[in-house]
Amino acid sequence: MKNKSYLKIFFFIIIVLLLVILNFSKKDKNLENITSEVETYNSNIIKDINYISEDTNGNKYIITADEGETDLKYIDIIFLKNVKAIITTKASEKIIITSDFGKYNIVNNDTIFSTSVVVEYLNNIINGENLEYSSKKNTIIISKNVKYKNLDNILRSDVIEMDIATKNTKIYMYDKMDKVNINNQENNEFN
Repeated sequence: MKNKSYLKIFFFIIIVLLLVILNFSKKDKNLENITSEVETYNSNIIKDINYISEDTNGNKYIITADEGETDLKYIDIIFLKNVKAIITTKASEKIIITSDFGKYNIVNNDTIFSTSVVVEYLNNIINGENLEYSSKKNTIIISKNVKYKNLDNILRSDVIEMDIATKNTKIYMYDKMDKVNINNQENNEFN
């Protein structure tokens, strides 16, 4: 009878030891996973960014930022803070764009500006939350809470698309039933 009791105790101890060993092994694997996740996210912080590009027609794109961060997996993309861009073309006046954040492609110069976007050209100021600049299409598209102001009028819309060279502009709402809201500067309820 005593042998059966000793045998039960022996097997019980072996089972407990196996569980403890497996548990430590599992914790080590979890620690390895956490360590490898930390190692896979690598980035570089860059201060005082300044990129200048010029095409064959003499058009320039200058973008500056207080700070940028590159993800080493996507080295062509830089995430920017406190962004300013200047677009100059031979055919027209320069366009100045500022925003809190930006996502800049260093290969093709395409840029997405976000949060507190302001566009200035001639006597026009456009505010919005998002702006997409495409150097290939030669356009900027401003969206979300768009407010356009010039010397005579103030208007609100969902989207403004502008051809950079010609300054031809499309202003529209997402819902075709909604209308673009235009007011004369004298009736400045939008200010």
